[in-house]
Amino acid sequence: MSEAEVRATAKRTNLAPMENKEKLAVWFFLGGEIILFGTLILTYILFRITYPDQYANFRANLNIPLIGANTFVLIMSSYFVVRALQAIKQDRQNAFLLNLMIVLLLGSIFIGGQAYEWSQLFGQGVKLDNTFGSPFFIVTGIHGTHVLIGLAWVSIVLLFGAGRAYNSKDYRAMEFLGLYWHFVDIVWIVLFSVIYLL
Repeated sequence: MSEAEVRATAKRTNLAPMENKEKLAVWFFLGGEIILFGTLILTYILFRITYPDQYANFRANLNIPLIGANTFVLIMSSYFVVRALQAIKQDRQNAFLLNLMIVLLLGSIFIGGQAYEWSQLFGQGVKLDNTFGSPFFIVTGIHGTHVLIGLAWVSIVLLFGAGRAYNSKDYRAMEFLGLYWHFVDIVWIVLFSVIYLL
């Protein structure tokens, strides 16, 4: 090996390994999700602009008080995600588990509220073949699927947490769950604003 190659190898071995690779991967994943939901939301807005009369008729079927309450439930679940992360950072295992159980409950209530709204809309004749039924059910359905994935993730973290897999030195799984859950929450706030309020 030449002297230049020895120096190049020495430089490479002195490089510090990249820290937080997993967190970077989560951010890349969420970046892809932003593109997905951004495209869906822009498509919905385009439908609203193109078919204003049909949108007015569709909007009359929406249960804004119910979904407003449902939105509050999801926002509160994010608060308890923050509390769970704080608790595990302080090695308060019982508080960590309790807060995760509350997240699981609130997320389930949100899904139940969304299912109830869908059943009401189906009863009022809003279906997938309607001008606004299709984009509405697709956008809210994809978001609901993300909430269900989040609930499965919460359940897994809760299960491992009950076995004391996390502590103040190792809480990355909870941190990644928090990033995902807050993202899903923020997306819903945007969807609620675009679909129900504006």
